[in-house]
Amino acid sequence: MPVQLSIIIPAYNEAARLPRHLDEIRDYLARSGPADYEVLVVDDGSVDGTDREVRRRSETWPELRLIRHEGNRGKGAAVRTGMLTSSGSLLLFCDADGATPIREEARFRDIIESGRAELVVGSRRSILVRRAWHRRLCGRAFSAAVRWMVPNPASDSQCGFKMFLRGPGLDLFSNGAEDAYLFDVELLAMAAIRGYRVAEVEIDWEEVPGSKVRLVRDSWRMLSGLPRVRRSVRSRRHPPPIGEAAVPTTSAGGSA
Repeated sequence: MPVQLSIIIPAYNEAARLPRHLDEIRDYLARSGPADYEVLVVDDGSVDGTDREVRRRSETWPELRLIRHEGNRGKGAAVRTGMLTSSGSLLLFCDADGATPIREEARFRDIIESGRAELVVGSRRSILVRRAWHRRLCGRAFSAAVRWMVPNPASDSQCGFKMFLRGPGLDLFSNGAEDAYLFDVELLAMAAIRGYRVAEVEIDWEEVPGSKVRLVRDSWRMLSGLPRVRRSVRSRRHPPPIGEAAVPTTSAGGSA
């Protein structure tokens, strides 16, 4: 059954960080969020009991749903599975660590519902952001490389807090090919080429210890993958007709 808001959370070995974030989301939605919602946690092959934490909460939270990948396929693949399984008119994905407070969704929702954009992207450029200097430096260097290599309507492509109007969101995710961290760059480049309206909003954000990103290895993989993304998005310049029939079925491993 369709709902107003779907929140998709990709999770890989997040048993330590995810429970607090889920509790914050539940409390917020009970007080301030839309009454008609769903929360989809896509467990991307975790081996630390992440699925148990989600199942335990879903026993008293019917809007919470677990989807599992049998193996680790990558953050992009997990977000894609959640997006293509969702039923919301608005589709938000956020990171499992809760670095961005869930209350920020209200501003994003207002922008889309007022017709000002079809995709809203968070930006961690706010002065309230607290982030390790070396990660901040690498992030700026990567953003500069992205702007040089591919069409990019946002200054912070990698912020893990983005909301989509359903039709454009399904179009972008059903045509995406990147399974790892470059999926954000691919989505934004496709959105720019296809003419979707993108708004960027400064958000509160705080680095949470326990990141799965290995700075040197993953930064190199992402930089070396930018030419591939550029070729890929150019080959899919024109969007197909948007509709439920055009959306492929998800390959999720199972649900609670």
